[in-house]
Amino acid sequence: MSSTENDGRRSQPRKRPLWETQFPYTWDADDLISRRQMLRFAVLASGALFAATGVLAGIGYVRERSRGTRQPIVNATDVPVGGVHYFNYPDEDSQALLLHLSDGRFVAYSGKCTHLSCAVYWDQPEKRLRCPCHNGEFAPETGDAIAGPPNRPLPKIVLDQQGGMIYAVKEDLS
Repeated sequence: MSSTENDGRRSQPRKRPLWETQFPYTWDADDLISRRQMLRFAVLASGALFAATGVLAGIGYVRERSRGTRQPIVNATDVPVGGVHYFNYPDEDSQALLLHLSDGRFVAYSGKCTHLSCAVYWDQPEKRLRCPCHNGEFAPETGDAIAGPPNRPLPKIVLDQQGGMIYAVKEDLS
């Protein structure tokens, strides 16, 4: 098609939609920040985030890895072999559970799943500690995660038994 129409006038060039136009390199505001300044900012921000991560790791390393005080839980004869006793430790808002294993030992763990802090319960028929939120499972003998998304063991509660009474001594967070 020629550039002239039937009446002899030149046709106007077609105006492109905005999405088809090239990036405006000659934009007046492009001198507000240069590539060098942007790169400098990105490097400094990355370095600051790396340093903050190191500081937080250091604080976590030197922080005390246990909490709680000596507290009576239950009389040992009140928990049958293979049974469980739920209690609050180290404070009233923290759930825990005491298991009487088939070999006669008592073990206690935090009742909060290490994945998303859901409640953990004792599944008597399966002989497993379970988290119902995402089908997490923990070994009753060690508290280690054995199935599901949790990848850390349950925090252990150190126990002491005197005169038939079982005491929670501290919660070991390591």
